Amino acid sequence: MPRRRRFGLSNDTRKRIASFDDRVDSVFDRLRGNPVTDRVFYSATNLGEHGLIWFILGAMRGLRSEHDWHAAVRVGSGVVIESLLVNLGVKSLFRRTRPPWETDRAFKIRRPLTSSFPSGHATSAFMAAVLLSEEDTLAPAYYAIAAVVATSRIYVKIHHASDVAGGVALGLFMGHVGRRMFPLPARPVGMVGRTEGLTPS
Repeated sequence: MPRRRRFGLSNDTRKRIASFDDRVDSVFDRLRGNPVTDRVFYSATNLGEHGLIWFILGAMRGLRSEHDWHAAVRVGSGVVIESLLVNLGVKSLFRRTRPPWETDRAFKIRRPLTSSFPSGHATSAFMAAVLLSEEDTLAPAYYAIAAVVATSRIYVKIHHASDVAGGVALGLFMGHVGRRMFPLPARPVGMVGRTEGLTPS
């Protein structure tokens, strides 16, 4: 039976990535142990499990109007598709080892079993932010939440910084592909969207 192909990196590239990961982790070390940042980042990482936060935010947007309901369905479907593609496909190409699990943590979190690269939390977060932000003035909030969810994976020592960076890039790409493949229907003429704040001319 043929072995599944994995992407290889040169030793020099591996050293550069490891150095980047170490530098970023040292920055987060200055924050770890603070009661406020512990609560924020551990809560964010748990809400990011299985895309929960994005289903919630999508549902909240969907309650605004029928037009926004389409956006909610799109982001919900996108999170499911992203999870399947990343966890069953992309991660199997890399199979990167995660940071050591045996370490002190402020709160309980789920132990993942998949490859470390890329971060699924980061991928789903930024894909969902791209999809939800279309025609919505809450776009900055979606991206801010995505950033907290993504970086929480470094904070709780579940991912290397480069895993998160790769997840962010992949999520942005998948989000824009999703916009092109599944565009939102035109907003009805004369409809004043709460997300647009404009009156019809």
